[in-house]
Amino acid sequence: MQVGSFAKRSARLVVDFALPPRCAGCGLIVDEVGSFCTLCWTKIEFLGAGGCERCGIPLEATDADLCAACLAQSSPVDRMRAAVAYGEIARSLALRLKYGRKTALAATMARFMAVHLDDYPEDSVMMPVPLHRRRLWGRGFNQAVLIARALAERKGLNVECCALIRTRSTPPLKAMNMAQRRRVVSGAFAIASGKDVAGRTIILVDDVLTTGSTASACARVLKRAGAERVELISWARVVRPAHLMR
Repeated sequence: MQVGSFAKRSARLVVDFALPPRCAGCGLIVDEVGSFCTLCWTKIEFLGAGGCERCGIPLEATDADLCAACLAQSSPVDRMRAAVAYGEIARSLALRLKYGRKTALAATMARFMAVHLDDYPEDSVMMPVPLHRRRLWGRGFNQAVLIARALAERKGLNVECCALIRTRSTPPLKAMNMAQRRRVVSGAFAIASGKDVAGRTIILVDDVLTTGSTASACARVLKRAGAERVELISWARVVRPAHLMR
C-alpha cells in the first residue's frame, strides 16, 4: 500500500514538473490546478451567499432580503446563485470553454460554484440548460453538461442530461433586452417523453446568467411537470446592466 502511494506521489511530481498547473485566467504557473494567479484573483469579483435571497444579485447599503426586481415580479426559479460576477476573467473562461474547446475549464468553474450547493435533499438532481440539437451538432458538446458533471463529482449529486430538452432553435440572445429574451425562449423547452420530475428539487446548471429569461423558461416547464423546487447555479452572472450588450 505504501509502495503504491509512493508511486502515485512520484508520478504526480513528474507530471507537475513536465506540465505545471497554470492560472485559468492568464496561463502563469500556479501552485494548484484550476486556480488563479494573484493578479487574476484580484480581478475576479466572487459572489458569496449574500445578496437577494431569490436572484442572488448583490444588495448594497440595505437590509432588504429581496431586490427591487424580485419584489416587483415573481419568478418560477426559486433561487439563483453564481460563483462570480461577469467580468473580464469570468467572460474569458466562459468563452474559452464554449468556443475555444478548453473543456478542462469546466472543472475550474465547478470548483468555485460548488460552495453554493450544500444542504440539498438526497434526491435532488442537476439538469444542464439544454442546447438545441442543431447547435449541439455544430459545437460538439454542451458546456453546461461539462460543468454539471464536474459539479456532480464534487458534490455527489445526480445529473440528468436528457429530461429537459430544447425543442426549438433560438437566435443568440446577447443583443436583446429582457422582454425580447423572454419572448424568444418562451415555449422553447419541454420535458422528454417518459421522464418524471414530480416532487423533485431541480438544480439548473449554466455557464452565464444574464437576465434569467432562459432559466425562467426552463423552470416553468419543470414546475408544470410537477417539480417541487427549481434553482439555478451558474459560473458567472451579469451584475451591471452595461454588460448586457457585450
